[in-house]
Amino acid sequence: QSGAGVYSERRFLLNAFSQYTAVAGFQTNSGTFGLQADYFGYSNYNETQLGLGYARSLGSKLDVGVKFNYYNLRIPAYVSASTFHFEAGIVMHLSEKLHTGFSVFNPVGGVLNKTANEKIASVFRGGLGYEASDKFFISAELIKEENKNVGVNAAFQYVLVKQLLIRAGINTVNTQPFVGVGLKFGQFRVDVATSYHQQLGISPAVMLLFDFKQKENNKE
Repeated sequence: QSGAGVYSERRFLLNAFSQYTAVAGFQTNSGTFGLQADYFGYSNYNETQLGLGYARSLGSKLDVGVKFNYYNLRIPAYVSASTFHFEAGIVMHLSEKLHTGFSVFNPVGGVLNKTANEKIASVFRGGLGYEASDKFFISAELIKEENKNVGVNAAFQYVLVKQLLIRAGINTVNTQPFVGVGLKFGQFRVDVATSYHQQLGISPAVMLLFDFKQKENNKE
């Protein structure tokens, strides 16, 4: 269904590593359209990105989506560079409870500086998700970012009561475990989470979600 959300993270409690994201999705008879805006950094170094996405179901077993992005890198008094790139993904429903997906981020293009051969890194992901019950979900994904080792994101989510859920997991690329909780109030949901790095410390985050669905259809 249609909805919107905002997300904020402060990596290692440093202002220079702040990240902000705002998204909105609109369901139509022709598919779902999405908008996304991202900001990372601070006044002396920042990255911004604007994206427009489209997704739709191709039957009961397959969903597909694509997003086109405009990216800008800005370092005042030094450089300002921008480029366009795209990402795409599929989700396959192997059964009612087992799902798999694959996505590619900037597989080609995204060049910021042709002379220095600088570009946005390509990222490939593939994973599985299993709904063990209405309350318990577990997932794992492989991530391969350009010029980096393969990593694994593994996580679970458990609904304690319909208004409260908990989640935890680990990212093996930098060995960062994370935990989070979500609280639901009608059409609103508030999530708070934090990850932990052994040398650099914690990275707190908060997310607000709003569901546009009609109240008469909201039975949760």
